[in-house]
Amino acid sequence: MNDTIAPTAPVTLYQRVMGGDFDRLSSPVARFHRLAGPQVLHGQVQVQAPASLLGRVLAWGLGAPQQAGQGAIRFELDATPGAEVWTRIFPTRTMRSTLREAPGFVEEHMGAARLLFGLSAVECGRLEMRLVRMRFLGLPCPRWLQPAIVARETGQGDDELHFEVQATVPWIGRVVAYQGHLRVPAGP
Repeated sequence: MNDTIAPTAPVTLYQRVMGGDFDRLSSPVARFHRLAGPQVLHGQVQVQAPASLLGRVLAWGLGAPQQAGQGAIRFELDATPGAEVWTRIFPTRTMRSTLREAPGFVEEHMGAARLLFGLSAVECGRLEMRLVRMRFLGLPCPRWLQPAIVARETGQGDDELHFEVQATVPWIGRVVAYQGHLRVPAGP
């Protein structure tokens, strides 16, 4: 009789933050957020330019694309137990952010901004990220100036993660907007 216990995969950032809600995600979305170590994914993306000159300045401060375009996207993930580094290589720009756990939330450090997100699984296994709080240049952003953010991920078929991200700042307009998909490797 073999009493050896098979090793279990470490619990990832999104699994820890979402708890049991993680199991409600569609298969491609859950597989994406279970990835560990260095990973490279490929897909397609469509980027919209910032809506104003000040929007372009803010996009530059975040490391976000400043020009409209579409084409291939390369997504590099380095997921460790303590943090995930996301590098999005768009056709016209590379944008990097670091995600860490804040009790019950995910904190994303992107350029001059620190964004605190609540995560939830909604209908059809979609993941929604809701902005709770933001700091810019180390200063808390007042609620009346906080951007409206759309951040969604859905699964399509067995291997596609579809994403939609948009940030609009009051009186400035769209700062960041992109959507597309990544091919997610098959699970173990």
